Amino acid sequence: MPANKKHLSSPIQRILKISAGFIGGYLVTEVFHMFLVVWWDAPNALMTIRFAGFILWTTLFIISFLAKNGLKIWGIYLLISLVFFALIYYKQPFII
Repeated sequence: MPANKKHLSSPIQRILKISAGFIGGYLVTEVFHMFLVVWWDAPNALMTIRFAGFILWTTLFIISFLAKNGLKIWGIYLLISLVFFALIYYKQPFII
């Protein structure tokens, strides 16, 4: 028995959700772990990346499919990435 059409998303929304989960989730995962390397000492952060990176990326991939709008989840992932980038930039020493 095929799925009811009213519960399926459009092909564009499906592409947006897949790309947000794959690329956006990976971006958030990497920026978060770069943030950990900057704010913690590197060996502890690298061990966290090794074990928690794939789990976080997979979770963000699944969360992207729970959203109704693919553009909205892209915006959320980009906003989270920009916040972590700003925190990384804030921690860097100023070199003149």
